[in-house]
Amino acid sequence: MELLIKETLEKFLDVLGISYTGVKISKENESAYYAQIETENSSLLIGWHGETIGALQHLLKCLLWKQGIDNKTQVVVDVDGYKKRQEESVIKLAERKAEYAIETQKGVKLPPMNPYFRRVVHMHLANSDKYKDVVITESVGSDQDRAVKIIPK
Repeated sequence: MELLIKETLEKFLDVLGISYTGVKISKENESAYYAQIETENSSLLIGWHGETIGALQHLLKCLLWKQGIDNKTQVVVDVDGYKKRQEESVIKLAERKAEYAIETQKGVKLPPMNPYFRRVVHMHLANSDKYKDVVITESVGSDQDRAVKIIPK
């Protein structure tokens, strides 16, 4: 599976005419993979607020699905660690807001974010020993304004 993802991503980047120094694929769990692209053109692949990397990830998934990969298989595409840094930042924000919600016993709404980062927040707080028994999360809003709300139990 890792080889298929790597070859498909490399062919896709070649067709786009984007130079890269390497593509590394790692298995995160049974149905999730992490694809790391190393390039001198990281800003070109990341785009404004990660929009290009999101589109690249979506297109890669579509190409893989056309090749017969189960649509439940997730592939996260990252460029030079951009997404990992964003995840860490979103997790820190969620933890600060969870602490505030616990302290004030009031719900706190995070800034709007894309589905991937909302899922990161939901999963992190739900699986954290520190927060899973004291807060719940829900997505609120619609479209571009969709955000996570952290609610004390």
